[in-house]
Amino acid sequence: MKQINRFTKWMKGSFHLYLGGLFIIFLLQYFRTLPPLFVQHIIDYVFGVEPSNLPGFMQRWLLADTVQQQLILVAVVSVLFTLIRVVMIFAQRVLLAKFTEQVAYGLRNTLYKHLQNLSYHYHTNAETGDLIQRVTTDVDTYRMFVGEQFVEVARMTFLLIFASYQMLQMNVTMTFISLIIAPIIFTIAFVYFMNVKRIFTEVEEAEGKMTTTLQEGVTGIRVVKAFGNERHEIEKFRNDSEIFRNQSYRLVKLMAFFWGGTDALIFAQYALTASFGIYFVVQGTLGTGQFIAFLALLGLIVWPIRQLGRIIGDFGKTVVALKRIDEIMDQSSEHEGDSDFAPTLQGNITFEGVSFHFEDDPNHLLKNISFDVKAGETVAIIGRTGSGKSTLISLLIRLLEHQEGRILIDGHPIETINKKALRKQIGLILQEPFLYSKTVAENIRIMHREADQQTIHSAARLARLHDDIVNFEEGYETLVGERGVTLSGGQKQRLAIARMLLKDKPVLVFDDSLSAVDTETDRQIREALSDTWRDTTVFIITHRITTAMEADRIIVIDQGQVVQQGSHDELIKAEGLYQSLWEIQSQVMDETLKEGEDA
Repeated sequence: MKQINRFTKWMKGSFHLYLGGLFIIFLLQYFRTLPPLFVQHIIDYVFGVEPSNLPGFMQRWLLADTVQQQLILVAVVSVLFTLIRVVMIFAQRVLLAKFTEQVAYGLRNTLYKHLQNLSYHYHTNAETGDLIQRVTTDVDTYRMFVGEQFVEVARMTFLLIFASYQMLQMNVTMTFISLIIAPIIFTIAFVYFMNVKRIFTEVEEAEGKMTTTLQEGVTGIRVVKAFGNERHEIEKFRNDSEIFRNQSYRLVKLMAFFWGGTDALIFAQYALTASFGIYFVVQGTLGTGQFIAFLALLGLIVWPIRQLGRIIGDFGKTVVALKRIDEIMDQSSEHEGDSDFAPTLQGNITFEGVSFHFEDDPNHLLKNISFDVKAGETVAIIGRTGSGKSTLISLLIRLLEHQEGRILIDGHPIETINKKALRKQIGLILQEPFLYSKTVAENIRIMHREADQQTIHSAARLARLHDDIVNFEEGYETLVGERGVTLSGGQKQRLAIARMLLKDKPVLVFDDSLSAVDTETDRQIREALSDTWRDTTVFIITHRITTAMEADRIIVIDQGQVVQQGSHDELIKAEGLYQSLWEIQSQVMDETLKEGEDA
């Protein structure tokens, strides 16, 4: 029942199309059993003295005075039924094709939407290539099974029932002889399924790992080439591809044994049916036309039963695909149970004794963090790499959830504020911004799709990017390439700043997002922001003292704790980490200036 529910739950909303197609299949399989009976009717009834096994109403249609007239009527009715079958097959394929595509469309969109709503923690631990395979290959596996093999099961079942019924009407003994192979094939198919399902799981996992390696290798091609690491990447992909090939070969070998074995059984069944049929015809207990009809009906049964191996194999593959899809769908959305409270924020932020550790690490990354930020204040957060600066901001926008203490915005605990409403009012600009393979204008507009050209240009000027853009060959219509590969690091960071400035936000966070721009451009951007966004609370996470020094307040974090707070002038006079960083960076700047003068 669990497997049945797993298969059918994605069909809701489109199941009426499947039922319509199923009804047509039901009629079609009955019609497929009639041609052998037409042959039997001609041989045994028209040319012989045996009764016809056609349905009574059809026998009445074929009554005529002469043999010639009867043959003409048989031909006309046969053609008529063929035409009806053609129309019904067309209708069945249209209905089932629409059903299949609607099911796949709904599943694909539901899966992608659910992925978008999963937590930041889930995505940081998931492999991108594997997720892509689940949304594409696994969904397509389910689509193919529902559209073809799931339908084939119904077709085979109806055909087996109707063919068996027609056989029983002619000769009970011959029917059992003709069907003796069926339970054997069903048993072999069950054993085959139990083995093939496990192998399909291993094949899917191997393919997922290979896809991830491919995705990483293509995405990081610039790094690969920069370090001359092509040989290592080729070898890594070859190893994963070899594992996938070996697992696929195991599957192919198992399928070969199944197909070969069932073929041998089917030919044995034909030989058995033909031998007994000839014997019964000689004995006079079976008509010649009935014998020919039995062989034709047997063909209608055994070859679809032979396809059971394909159905079973595809079923095993689909079970694995659906299980992998359910592994995503079973993950709780980060918005499950979220608050509906969506206040308009002013930007007053308070951290009270906040501590945080990751689920897989009991040691706290942040310990007892406490500070207050007033609306409109600019705060720089500085510290060594790995001290927890970016994690602090992830807690503020609820990408991560703190375990101890409280975080308040305008006096509201952040867990009482709707996540989407909270994030829409906090602008986050990352050190490594993600750019789409679109034009410069489209990448800026991505945060505010209704923005006009003037607004886009204004935001680009604030980010000190406008002059660069107008010098591009296509200006704002220049394609930036996948992930922004055609732009420099500084241009990408400034583009990310520009798109965040399209709409006023009460809180802005620069997460080391000025690291790739020169000091002068850094200063110009901050001055432009201070003039235009006076009432905005600004957090600047940085390693640069020159960037931090002009903030209203500087918070120094070391080993997950706030070790110093104050203005630049206050902190350089007090012994501590900030003074050490100031002395080191000042010395480096002095040496650089001296070298420039000497040159």
